[in-house]
Amino acid sequence: MTIIELPFRATTEQACGWLAQQTSTPWTLARMLEHSLTPYVWLDYDAAYPALFGDANGGYAAPIFFEDDTRRLAAGSEDVLITITKDAYKIVTQLPPPGFRRALHELRFLKKDLEHLVKKLKREAEPVKVEEARESQTGINKEEVLIAFSSLVKIDLEQALASGGIFGDEGARIKGSGKKARNKAVWNPVTLALGLNDVYRVPMSHLKRAFNTHAFLYAWTAEWEHTLALLGK
Repeated sequence: MTIIELPFRATTEQACGWLAQQTSTPWTLARMLEHSLTPYVWLDYDAAYPALFGDANGGYAAPIFFEDDTRRLAAGSEDVLITITKDAYKIVTQLPPPGFRRALHELRFLKKDLEHLVKKLKREAEPVKVEEARESQTGINKEEVLIAFSSLVKIDLEQALASGGIFGDEGARIKGSGKKARNKAVWNPVTLALGLNDVYRVPMSHLKRAFNTHAFLYAWTAEWEHTLALLGK
């Protein structure tokens, strides 16, 4: 089987082919959009729209993220219609009606977005690890809690953990984990993150980034995303 090397900006065909190799399942433009991948189209500089291009006198890659525009693509449109995008300075901009039309073959997907999606899909394909973690009452230790979350709060998180439970009673600490020795205590990162959002107003976007950044949280990603879905966040 030929190994597809992704360019920095992949065509739809290249992206689907690479994803198919990585996941052993067929991919289409519609499926990529369902997984929230953002397509881009290169816009050559047009003097008629100076505010859109700014200093990008050679043009720039414009993202297609507006729901109506992506829904049209997913439905099988014959071309690309962009009504809302971001300008060269990444500021959301509504284009003059009816918008810009481009050919389907001009769509591009970023290599980093595709690689991130594959990592996410592979983590989600291993839900057993989450169940095992829950059943055995394992969690993350104090050092991992501090690495993942201490920079997100203004309180002394290490001291709060040492006090027993930062949300009262056991809080996010897994019951029984600290009975034998305080340094053996572990915490459920999903419960901990939700509490940090609710009590200390840590932005959910920062917490989501933590789960996608630290390897020791990967086993909890499926439970985290399932919980967010139930909460509508």
